[in-house]
Amino acid sequence: MPNLPPSDGSDTRTPALDTTVIPLGERALRGVLDHVVAVGDEAETTYLEVKSFLDMNSKATAAKIAKFLLGAANRRPAEAARYFHGYALLVIGAQKGVAPGVPRGTEAHELEDRLRPYLGPQFPAFEFGRIGIDSANEVLFVIAQPPEDGQTIFPCHKSYQGDDRRDSIEDGAIYVRGTSNTRPARSGEVLALVERVRRGGKPPIDLEVRLLGPICRVDRVDEILESLRGYEEEQFTKQPTVDGDTFALTSFRLASSVLGGREPMSAEEREQALSAWRSKKAKHLAQGREYFLGVGMPGAGVQVVSRDRFVAKPHLILTFHNCEILDYLDPNNADFEKMIEPVLRPHDPFPSSFDYSTIRLLPRDYPVSWNNHGEDAEVTLTPESFRPNVSWMSNQDDYVIIARDPQASTVEVSWKLTEDGNDAVTSGDLRVPTEPLIDAADLLEAVFPNTD
Repeated sequence: MPNLPPSDGSDTRTPALDTTVIPLGERALRGVLDHVVAVGDEAETTYLEVKSFLDMNSKATAAKIAKFLLGAANRRPAEAARYFHGYALLVIGAQKGVAPGVPRGTEAHELEDRLRPYLGPQFPAFEFGRIGIDSANEVLFVIAQPPEDGQTIFPCHKSYQGDDRRDSIEDGAIYVRGTSNTRPARSGEVLALVERVRRGGKPPIDLEVRLLGPICRVDRVDEILESLRGYEEEQFTKQPTVDGDTFALTSFRLASSVLGGREPMSAEEREQALSAWRSKKAKHLAQGREYFLGVGMPGAGVQVVSRDRFVAKPHLILTFHNCEILDYLDPNNADFEKMIEPVLRPHDPFPSSFDYSTIRLLPRDYPVSWNNHGEDAEVTLTPESFRPNVSWMSNQDDYVIIARDPQASTVEVSWKLTEDGNDAVTSGDLRVPTEPLIDAADLLEAVFPNTD
């Protein structure tokens, strides 16, 4: 919980609200929360609204939040830019002297679904922030993006009649932010919004894109895997077999069932197992190669900065030409048998046909996806937004990128960006140096240091 003023009145200073910052991230939001706790409703302005408590699952709450967002979207750009770089905030769960919060569990996508009927399909992106109060409660922040010249007027798309007339909103009404509340627009404010539309479209997108992490080069991977596979076959063929004596074979199998472990096999059974293993060579080698490189090579990511421009719901595709992309795997969990399939795996009394360790769990609406497209590798980024002059970075434990040509000193990377509600396509390209060439034998020693 934020620091509260002493109850004995010995310190009456009010924490100043720094409106020169972009109100995103925990540090900036804590500053806003401290200010709200210090002054309560007096904190409300054209760019800040406060609700001490809201039932986050009710229709009334959805209407109240939608009304705030509509008013924030219909501000004049020049006036809005004076504070918080044009952003506006709704703080939920705080009042003067205390920040009890609201119950945890509000999912951003679920709230967006409830707001969308009021806002309409073309409404700008908005963001959510949270500050935990305790194990059960949190303060929520609804953050409206800066308005821009050229934007349309945003009317309400659905009516709601609340018990309190002030909470009602009307289909087709235009709402604006007053000095401390959201209200229907007056004639002069509507004309100002018309002028905002006439002042032209958004400025062009100026995007800086750079790779985080390496583009790797590896040599002799197939040769090393073939050698290891040959060694596996050699070791299997050296193992003793049980003679065809029926009594001896039955006795061995009975002992195995009692003591646990794999049943001994006859020469014919071993040959059948080896034949089945050999028939899957191509599949095993492909899977083993993918696992070996995924667990052995460092991951990569992408950093994006949009210069002086908010990009709403971007869709950015990066193409790494003549490269291969593979899932990054944790080297601490390296498993040799996932790289070189054994002829026979250790006996499991309850075998499963599915390897659950291969499941990669990603959060809902994860903003990064990757795949191979022909001879190229593609990475697609779909974050909520690119904020002006704020670096956006993807994680470096999603994928690894391998140059298909081991001798390539650089790789060409091209990208294309589209924005929600904007038909324009922005593109660019860059050349990225590759890492020094690694011999697969050295990589094997690094990943499996005890392999002989």
